[in-house]
Amino acid sequence: MDLSAAEVKRAASALPSSSPSPASPAADINGSEILVRCLQAENVKYLWGYPGGAVLYIYDALYKQDSIEHVLVRHEQAAVHAADGYARATGEVGVALVTSGPGVTNAITGIATAYMDSIPMVIITGQVPTPAIGLDAFQECDTVGITRPIVKHNFLVKDVRDLALTMKKAFHIARTGRPGPVVVDVPKDVSLKTTAFAYPDKVEMRSYNPVRKGHGGQIRKAVQLLLGAKRPYIYTGGGVILGNASAELRELTELLGYPCTNTLMGLGAIKASDPKFLGMLGMHGTYEANMTMQHCDVLLAVGARFDDRVIGNPKHFAQNERKIIHVDIDPSSISKRVKVDIPIVGDVKEVLVELIAQIREAQARPDSAALGAWWSQINTWRKRDCLAYKHSAEVIKPQMVVEKLWELTKDRDTYITSDVGQHQMWAAQFYRFEDPRRWINSGGLGTMGVGLPYAMGIKLAKPESDVFCITGEGSIQMCIQELSTCQQYRTPVKIVSLNNRYLGMVRQWQQLDYGGRYSHSYMDALPDFVKLAEAYGHVGLLVEKPSDVEGALREAIRLKDRTVFLDVRTDPTENVWPMVQAGKGISEMLLGSEDL
Repeated sequence: MDLSAAEVKRAASALPSSSPSPASPAADINGSEILVRCLQAENVKYLWGYPGGAVLYIYDALYKQDSIEHVLVRHEQAAVHAADGYARATGEVGVALVTSGPGVTNAITGIATAYMDSIPMVIITGQVPTPAIGLDAFQECDTVGITRPIVKHNFLVKDVRDLALTMKKAFHIARTGRPGPVVVDVPKDVSLKTTAFAYPDKVEMRSYNPVRKGHGGQIRKAVQLLLGAKRPYIYTGGGVILGNASAELRELTELLGYPCTNTLMGLGAIKASDPKFLGMLGMHGTYEANMTMQHCDVLLAVGARFDDRVIGNPKHFAQNERKIIHVDIDPSSISKRVKVDIPIVGDVKEVLVELIAQIREAQARPDSAALGAWWSQINTWRKRDCLAYKHSAEVIKPQMVVEKLWELTKDRDTYITSDVGQHQMWAAQFYRFEDPRRWINSGGLGTMGVGLPYAMGIKLAKPESDVFCITGEGSIQMCIQELSTCQQYRTPVKIVSLNNRYLGMVRQWQQLDYGGRYSHSYMDALPDFVKLAEAYGHVGLLVEKPSDVEGALREAIRLKDRTVFLDVRTDPTENVWPMVQAGKGISEMLLGSEDL
């Protein structure tokens, strides 16, 4: 419905004059200045955004300060992704700013991506003036309604006097408990109206009190179960990374000598070089990690959620009896897909600290004979060498590219981002992460296009580190316009595009499950990525021979202050192995084409 002239006039008249009233106290400032001061109080250093009519007063306030650096992206989706990447790498709250209407709807994919992976973020969205809300005003949308299913919480601020407290609540909710994105919707008139600024030191919310300390009795039961295990296993997810509990996990595995696995989102929590680490588990996990998961008798799950890509078919998983201890900050994640025996709700770091303390105090010790036999079985599974692939002197194997990148950067301060698809799985399998928060990718939502914005966000936070984006020719084109942002803000990231001319994971599924009918998965018209990178002011390198891979990667590293795009032409027939097909059990793996 279009606004009538009278309605437009009423909405416009509700906006206060841009000049402060002579009667206003000197201490009063407008909502936009309050917003900026709130961000400063939260020590926000970077803000990714894109201006528009509903947020212009906020942009005017940003212009008048210099403690927060605003990064102008080329698409609102990238603003949220970049803030997301920053949050994943630093552990701090990422902040994005978008305008109303299409600004919000463009940001939705980024918000949902952060929500699925529990990333602490605050997204500030512009809204039409309060009198115009619900009247189909220009660039209006129901931000609260649209984002409700994909945020931890959202707010519509209707009174400028509520703005500072709302911002405090937003940051508190975003970073505590199970982290997640919080949206603060600010109507244009609220951003201009004035009031006194007061930012609270802390906030208490009666309806929001996440549990931090695990139940002592439950932890004691867990200790007894762990120490009595014959075939124990430690399975950890992204919650260990988000909870900064990697040191405690490593101490626990060292203390017990038990095997450990990480999910895709948990890689780096335990060193890949640790002999107790069995590799990633799940749909494209290692044979030994999956077989150990299926046949253990006591499973300690920490900060993980037993999702479909990890355990496969839950009925198949339940065929073998095992006792499960599940530690998670979010009670709704416990027994959601798999019934557990000992639930422990609490901050994973605090629970692990208490668990370790009780194990050290306990009289009992693990059964060394049973543990030795269990490790013997695990090492037998390891002999399958499930990640082996055929090397070639003629065609570039994507696995080799990732392995070579790891060899050249393993002793450097390096962050790896990826997009979603085959290249993501090869990066997870063949780049051996030794530390947490170095592997940045989209897990739960599986969002193509995140790799480059993630890399931009990380590079601003870690300017002296090497930041590599492992991507594919399909994914990179979804946010490729951000090459312009890289140039403007001097964020020299390195892009390794494993270009197989297919939507690789789609093609692989079509080969295995759809009779080789490659329906619309072939990229028949691709740009010249080298020229495209150069057009944006960057360095482009075409790599077509296996013998040229190492030299190209070394050149990218050498050009420390330049964004480098490597167009690496890889084998279009290569598949990701192992693979658990949809509906199959975790131990029903295909290890290669010979299993078809």
